[in-house]
Order: sequence, then C-alpha cells, then structure tokens
Amino acid sequence: MTSPTFSLCVYCGSRSGADARFAQAAQSVGEWIGGRGGQLVYGGGRNGLMGVVAEATLAAGGRVVGIIPRALVEKEWAHQGCTELHVVDTMHERKRLMADRADAFLALPGGIGTFEEFFEVWTWRQLGYHDKPVGLLNVGGYYDGLMTFMRAAVEQQFMNDWQMDLIRVDDNIATLLPELVQAAGMAPEARIEAI
Repeated sequence: MTSPTFSLCVYCGSRSGADARFAQAAQSVGEWIGGRGGQLVYGGGRNGLMGVVAEATLAAGGRVVGIIPRALVEKEWAHQGCTELHVVDTMHERKRLMADRADAFLALPGGIGTFEEFFEVWTWRQLGYHDKPVGLLNVGGYYDGLMTFMRAAVEQQFMNDWQMDLIRVDDNIATLLPELVQAAGMAPEARIEAI
C-alpha cells in the first residue's frame, strides 16, 4: 500500500447524537479523507460518529489508524477492521500516539472526551509543543455556544485573539478540510479539490 498523502486526526463522539447531520458530516469527512488517499487517525471505536468516519474512510480507500485504551475496548467496541489498531494502556498514551501520527486535527460533534482532546491539542499548539493545524467542524451550529463562551473569555481577558486564531472553525467540510491539509503542507493541490 502506498503512503498516505496526509494524516488527519479526527475527534468525535462514540454516540451519533440527536441530529442526523452529525452522522452525515462524519460520513462526508471519511469519504473526503479516503477519496484523497489520506489516513484517518482516531480513537479506534466502532460506535457512533467514530464508527461512521472510520467505515467511510475505509470504504473510500483510505487508511484508518485506531488507537484505543484497553479499558475502552469493550465500552467503545474497538473497530477490528482498522488498517492498524493499537490497544494502549492509558488515555495519555492514546492521545500522545494520536498526536504523533497526525498532520492536522479536526473535532466533529462529541461529548466530554471530544472536548478534552480538542482543548488539549489547541493548548499544545499555543504552548509550541506542535505547529499542526487544529480545526473545529461546527455541524448544525453544534459549537455555537462554545464559540460564544470562548469569545467571552477573550473579552474578559483570560484569552487573547491570537489564541482564537490558532483554530480554524467552519461548518463547511469542503472549505475546512482542504484548509487544514494545506496548512499542514501534506497534500498536493490537485488532490484536495472540494467534494
């Protein structure tokens, strides 16, 4: 198998959520990754949006690297069809390996685990631990409240505008994903036309 043109780490829910647009977005993200010879790095589960994005990537011809802690193998139903499935001992090991294997990061809708992973890689970027692009796909306005809260943190001088500028927020896959991959410098222009 040839090397992937890019490696995108996707954080998302192990549930599907209430809005059908969430699963549709996960499907489209997976198709986009696989259709462009890319690699998905994700939490290794087959439930919820995690399973949708992994299956769509595989079906479109992409590589899938799943990384899951031993304690979650049964809870999140580890996806045995991954190109690579790494079972690790701790969440810290999971997140480190996901970050190491990624060229860029993308958060889809999810719960507390998704939030924590997104904020961690954003914080790492702010501190200079990496220089990889970080994106937030705001499907159906899911992250509107969070964005309002973060702007309030800027207004209250607990954050600065430059920190907000470290993340790319969009509701359009065809805009956001090419921007992340191009910012990572990992895909030729011809491979990332909009879907």
